[in-house]
Amino acid sequence: MTEPAASTDGLSALAKGGRTNIIGFLLRLAARLPFLFIAGRLYGPDAVGRFALAVVVIELAALVATLGLKRGLAQALSSTDRPHAHVVWDGMAVALLVSLVAGAVLVAFPMVMYPEGDISTIERALPAIIVAIAWSDVSLAALAYRLNVRATVTARAIIEPWTISAAAWGFFFVTVQDGLVLAYMLSMLAALTASLVPFVRAYGRPAGWTPHVARLVMLARRNVPLAGADAIEWSTRNVDRFILGMVFEPKIVGIYYMAQQVASIPGKLKTSFDPILGPVIAASLARDDRAAVASQVRQVGFWIMAAQAGLALMGSLPGQAVMGVVGPQFVAGTAALAFLLWAEVLASQGAVSESALVYVARHRNLAISAAMLAFQIALSFGLIYAMRGIGWPIAFQAAGPAVALMASLALTSVIKVTLLSRLLRASVSAWRWPIAWAAAAAIVVGTLFTALPHRLEWAELVIGEPMIAAIYLLVLWRWAFGAEDRALFRRLPGAARP
Repeated sequence: MTEPAASTDGLSALAKGGRTNIIGFLLRLAARLPFLFIAGRLYGPDAVGRFALAVVVIELAALVATLGLKRGLAQALSSTDRPHAHVVWDGMAVALLVSLVAGAVLVAFPMVMYPEGDISTIERALPAIIVAIAWSDVSLAALAYRLNVRATVTARAIIEPWTISAAAWGFFFVTVQDGLVLAYMLSMLAALTASLVPFVRAYGRPAGWTPHVARLVMLARRNVPLAGADAIEWSTRNVDRFILGMVFEPKIVGIYYMAQQVASIPGKLKTSFDPILGPVIAASLARDDRAAVASQVRQVGFWIMAAQAGLALMGSLPGQAVMGVVGPQFVAGTAALAFLLWAEVLASQGAVSESALVYVARHRNLAISAAMLAFQIALSFGLIYAMRGIGWPIAFQAAGPAVALMASLALTSVIKVTLLSRLLRASVSAWRWPIAWAAAAAIVVGTLFTALPHRLEWAELVIGEPMIAAIYLLVLWRWAFGAEDRALFRRLPGAARP
């Protein structure tokens, strides 16, 4: 049942970062729900769909602008004799240059963001925010190298989501077309400020640093495989929205986007571990301690898989009630929500394994991700047109990309776990059978609540959700968690000490 830690320091760092990220996740959840409610109830699916298509392009451009530095910066810092402040400011300079190029392209061709046309002045200015997103990511990666995860939690789980929620409500009374865009831009600027302040405190101003073109080009070239892996991973989670925008009207995209936003909340558990997992793995590899890397991947993989499975049960069993909270017109996205939630669970093993593969087999990892992205895209179109051909409802057709995503992520996880196990000569599988037992118990409880009459649908959320979580966690804690797992909760209020 338990997994021995290869390194006490590594486990301690992961547990400490994990505790911080659990708090950050809860804060992000509390802040994200108001935005979904405001966007769904006030703006409606058409405006949300238009916003969703624009943001998918902006976030891809910002990700490319970081050139893999979100994960590659830790390795660059751990293998250099130069002052660390100079290295991180090299990264900031690269991100600035690529952001300016990407922004200029999108300003010149705004129809990439808004294919349906009728573009306002504010919408044309949206690409200017790319540099804020990229700089925030790089500065937070630099802070994570020094094991400062609190800055990430503050910027991403508090400042950013609460700002976009409050701003979306306020701007609605000024402009419906531009309200979500303005709220998004303001939230990114707020997150940038929350990232730069601790970054400058930690690394100081770049005294004696001057940008050198050759050095910046070398840094960019070295991080191309990481940048490609980041772009492909991001595309895997967002290309479904782009595909829907090509095939369906914005309203369908808006409904799917809301389901995607609810489902992405469990996914933040993995991404919130990246800032601490990357430096810990890089340090273990610097010592050539591959057994420690395998142990760290198993440990974090189990934490994430167990948590995501519980959240998937809570989101998918009362799925109609969950989507109904956002707005009655979004209930059509219930099927997509269920597939997207379980896709996150199936993806967890591959995503955590990739945190090590980007260091030990970056080119093979990139090739696998690219092949699986192509498979996902082909399967998405295939399912949509197959269901359209046999006359299935549009709501079913729109869930096709979610099914394709789930199948692709499951297959990717199998391939990447197998590859990493072979390279490390140790098992990295995080699966434990008590997860299945806990899920079965939660399904029984959830099914009882979903069988209630429609007039008692509120009970699914008010009573059913806590009951599903309680039975799941009880079985998991009793039969799946060992001493190393409970280390994650030692400092949380009310947690039992092993």
